[in-house]
Amino acid sequence: MNTDEKRLALGTAIRERRVEQGLSQQRLALMVGSSKSHIWRIETGRVGVGIDDLGRIADALDATVSELIPF
Repeated sequence: MNTDEKRLALGTAIRERRVEQGLSQQRLALMVGSSKSHIWRIETGRVGVGIDDLGRIADALDATVSELIPF
């Protein structure tokens, strides 16, 4: 699995968890101190995610970081 595939797998896992919880991208962005467009870029695998952002996203989704990394 290359880097682009890993980014997409992580983004997909974040999106699935967010949707399961009934959260919009805007709401998740507010919860983690980010922007809706940045959440969209993460979910579509267009950008990498730093450990600090990933930790905040996991906390907001009531998940562990390892639960969001399917590889």
